[in-house]
Amino acid sequence: MAEKITVNVPHKLTREVARSRIENGFAKVQEQIAGKSVDVQQTWEGDILHFSARAMGQKITGKLSVTDNNVLIEVDLPWILAKLSGGIQDKLKKGTQLLLDKK
Repeated sequence: MAEKITVNVPHKLTREVARSRIENGFAKVQEQIAGKSVDVQQTWEGDILHFSARAMGQKITGKLSVTDNNVLIEVDLPWILAKLSGGIQDKLKKGTQLLLDKK
């Protein structure tokens, strides 16, 4: 059974700058995992990024919403990965904060 995790990362940027940094960071992640048998899909709908990743028979789906004050990340994890969700939440928060802080 899938489990949803939610991470909220506050920021003090404009919505446009925050979205740009997230978009550029997500593209770099895709480049880094390219060719490593991980299929990543992404679609922007306004300031909402819908994404999915499939590897080793597991599929992760989610969305990332950029607002004026924060970035809200919602991820649906397969049950096997849900057991690690505490570590995943921390990594998502730290990684997103690094993207937003990057100049």
